[in-house]
This record gives sequence, structure tokens and C-alpha cells, in this order.
Amino acid sequence: MTTAKDIMHTGAQWIPAHETLDRAAQLMRNLNVGALPIADEHERLCGILTDRDIVIGCVAMGHDPAKVTCGEMAKGTPRWVESNADVGAVLEEMQSHQIRRLPVIEDKRLVGMISEADLAQHLSDEQIKSFCMSVYSASASAS
Repeated sequence: MTTAKDIMHTGAQWIPAHETLDRAAQLMRNLNVGALPIADEHERLCGILTDRDIVIGCVAMGHDPAKVTCGEMAKGTPRWVESNADVGAVLEEMQSHQIRRLPVIEDKRLVGMISEADLAQHLSDEQIKSFCMSVYSASASAS
């Protein structure tokens, strides 16, 4: 059985909720990623911040990214998966919530992230097609 840990990208890092968006953008640049899990003061997942969130939710609204915190951008219930979850559970979580990146947790700690690129390397063509149809067709109609 292939698990989340088998397909995840290791080296994922939290961004503390109290950090500002300009710091988050710098960390994204340094890590060459487009999303960061947001951690509360107890290192628990409280959201995910994307580069799009920074642009649309802060800059385009006329706010200063040096004054807005990551925690202020955290909305909704964060989604994640345990490291021992099978790929079917990963797909279900991502498809049912129409998300493109999923933190992987082990012993209540962040151990990795699963992105579309990770899925593409480990899924069949039919699974990839199904994922894209469910995530992109719904997000395109919402735009």
C-alpha cells in the first residue's frame, strides 16, 4: 500500500501565525514553494497560506504585507492527512475539499506536503484525470 509518506515532499516548513506576509513570501521564495502551512503557538496547523492569498487577499486589497500576519489570512478549517494514510485517502481529502496542497502530519508534527506534482508522479493517468476534473472544474466554475 502506498501511503502519504511515500509520495509527500519532505522538507516542508511551518510559518508561525504571528509572522508577516512579507516574511512568508521570502520563505516561499527561499524554499521555492507556493504554499506554507501556518502554525499556531503550539505548532498546530491553523491554516495554509498560498502566494495567491498574499497577492489577492493583501496586496490587491491595498494592505501592507509587512503589517498583515499569516494568522490573519488563515481562514476555514485546515485540511491535512496522517503520514500513514493510503493514497486513496489523500485523493479523497484533496478532491472533496478541492485543494491542491495537503500537509502531512505524523505524531502531531508536520513531516511533509503533498502537491499536484507529487500526485502526478505516483498516480495512474485515470486517477490524475479524476483529480483534475474534480479540483479544477469546480474551481473554474467558482471563478
